[in-house]
Amino acid sequence: MIREYQYSFEDLGIVPDDISELMGFENGFVPEPFPELIEKVLNSAPKFCNIRCGFKVFSQPDTGIDNESIRISNQVFYPSKVILTQFKNATSFALFICTAGLEITKHATEISSDDDPLLGYTFDVVGSVIADKATDKLQSSLKQEIQKTGMKISDRFSPGYCKWSVEEQQKLFALMPENFCGVSLSESSLMWPIKSVSGIIAIGSEMKQIGYQCRWCTDKTCLYGKIKRRKKI
Repeated sequence: MIREYQYSFEDLGIVPDDISELMGFENGFVPEPFPELIEKVLNSAPKFCNIRCGFKVFSQPDTGIDNESIRISNQVFYPSKVILTQFKNATSFALFICTAGLEITKHATEISSDDDPLLGYTFDVVGSVIADKATDKLQSSLKQEIQKTGMKISDRFSPGYCKWSVEEQQKLFALMPENFCGVSLSESSLMWPIKSVSGIIAIGSEMKQIGYQCRWCTDKTCLYGKIKRRKKI
């Protein structure tokens, strides 16, 4: 099974709090001039979006999982124990790629170069939020497809997070159609366009979506983890 989707900015339901949260601000405590900048960017962002997402499902006998690795077709992945624990008893796997498109990053860079770095930064953050929200929407679409078969899905995980080597992104892209959803991968495992997300979702009768267990993760550089851990304080 392979699916591709194209979303509009309005489809994602992004609100100002989504932006300020990723900037690291507490709700209700967003300093000037960011409220105005966020509103300005949200009003103009639709013009700079080319949001594309897709997934490809691999099923047995082309998949397998043990205590150390996941096999998908001719590739073997070695994610962390955190991920392997949540993928335990999976019978299929969906590989996915989502992107906000090139335009919003290009626009953010141009604005920063034109001596308005705060506005450029705000556009850059919005690009990250778009990619993340689009992936949420893709995951929901996958869930609906999988439920038709009586199966369930796990949370999603991406190379580079939860101590999973970002280099394994090369294996993920090797299993997908070339330039899938307009996204390519460099030799250093950097996706282009930059505001893109890739990863794996497990499928099976015993899968659960339990939310990201950021307290288990030792990656202190992950901004999303910092935000989620801060909310628990």
